[in-house]
Amino acid sequence: MTILERCGAQAPTQESRPWPRAVVDADGWRFAASQLAEGLWELLALWAEAYVVHSAVRDPASGEIAVLSLPCAHGGYTALAQWHPPAMRLERTIRDLFGLEPIGLPDARPWLDHGRWGVKHPLGTAQSTAPEPPGYQFLPAEGEGLHQIGVGPVHAGIIEPGFFLFTANGETIVRLEERLGYVHKGIEGLMVDSDLDRAIQLAGRTSGDSTVAYAYAFAAAAEAALEIDVPPRAILLRALMAELERIANHLGDFGAICNDASFAVMHAQCGILRERVLRAANACFGHRLMRDRIVVGGVTADLNKDGRAVLRGLLGEITRRLPRLAELYDKTASLQDRTVGAGVLNPALASQYACGGYIGRASGRNFDARKVIRYAPYDQLVFEVPVLAQGDVNARVWIRIREIEQSVAIIRQILDRLPEGELRAAVSQTDTSREGAAAVEGFRGDIFVWMRISAVGAIERCHLRDPSWFQWPLLEAAIGGNIVADFPLCNKSFNCSYSGHDL
Repeated sequence: MTILERCGAQAPTQESRPWPRAVVDADGWRFAASQLAEGLWELLALWAEAYVVHSAVRDPASGEIAVLSLPCAHGGYTALAQWHPPAMRLERTIRDLFGLEPIGLPDARPWLDHGRWGVKHPLGTAQSTAPEPPGYQFLPAEGEGLHQIGVGPVHAGIIEPGFFLFTANGETIVRLEERLGYVHKGIEGLMVDSDLDRAIQLAGRTSGDSTVAYAYAFAAAAEAALEIDVPPRAILLRALMAELERIANHLGDFGAICNDASFAVMHAQCGILRERVLRAANACFGHRLMRDRIVVGGVTADLNKDGRAVLRGLLGEITRRLPRLAELYDKTASLQDRTVGAGVLNPALASQYACGGYIGRASGRNFDARKVIRYAPYDQLVFEVPVLAQGDVNARVWIRIREIEQSVAIIRQILDRLPEGELRAAVSQTDTSREGAAAVEGFRGDIFVWMRISAVGAIERCHLRDPSWFQWPLLEAAIGGNIVADFPLCNKSFNCSYSGHDL
């Protein structure tokens, strides 16, 4: 039986692609909760619109994905977080944005809403003037010799804001509690009634270091909804950009992690290589971050012969220098002393939260959307997905190193098989609203996008789920038992996105 059949769903909508969506009743919603609680299904995303809440779930055994929609005629629904903790922050956000009440939610505090918007439930149908916000109540901690350390929301250096409250016994961290939402930009609200060109620009600005991956995911969802066939050359160019973005970010993280362990020479050397990648991206596609180069239907920038030469030279330099840097990292005792055994994420938690990217793969979760969902062109490319089980900072470093190597191999394959042809397919309007979804592997993990497009080609509703939604809570778990001085190191090894999370 399919997911929808097992939930007793109504007939799926005919306008949802590539994964079916159907309405379920309260019993079907609770059945899905039981499957999530038992670890038989994974929660990919949870979002809402007026009077309805949606969840995207995946059955790992079959690979099936489906979207379940629960009507909320009376403004409330049964909270999944009662049985499945990964839904907690998402359900708090749904209440903040839409005013739908998650009945039975274990944590009744707001999440994204800091009381500074001027209205309550800005995306819901019953907006109201927001009162003066009460103080945010952090969870209590009891025990002898405990003290608290507040860090943020403003941090040293150029970094996004987030508040961290540490409860410690001496130098040992007993509990970490995060408070995020400071860079909420209202992207999903801004997308409503936007045309596709404007909306994909907004998507590409959800998290600046993943601008390619977000645009890629948005375009894939829109193309699924509208049944657009992207030209083969454009498909490969998209993957090329995505792999360049992955390499640049992994190099930056590799160096930054070492810098937080006081090994500045690695930071400098990785910074040089990362700069080479960004300059190559600019030479090939006219923008260091390749922002706005992916559009619905294809791409806006082509790769010429000079660009090919630039990329082959870059790949050669990375191939020569990365093994030396990896060896230096591996043979530097002071680095190993800081990274091995620090910030261990239990594999069971990584599995429960469907944690993606290098965080999940360093803790034994073998999931990569490029391999598992097998979207084009990765279904035709040869590469491996590195997986480790130790779950510590060291494992997250090595996953990054191995993924850089695999990205280099992928780009070489793309350059060898890049065909001539068009860069963009025509985007035509339809006579009815359409729905589409996609999951694309960004450098942090899988980015999920769902949208509904009106008959005139405007966005009726679009939801973007950053991988950090399922990674930030795990940082709280991984940091317990470590010393306060190791938090920057562990935090950087996670490198969750504030902006992507806060939307």
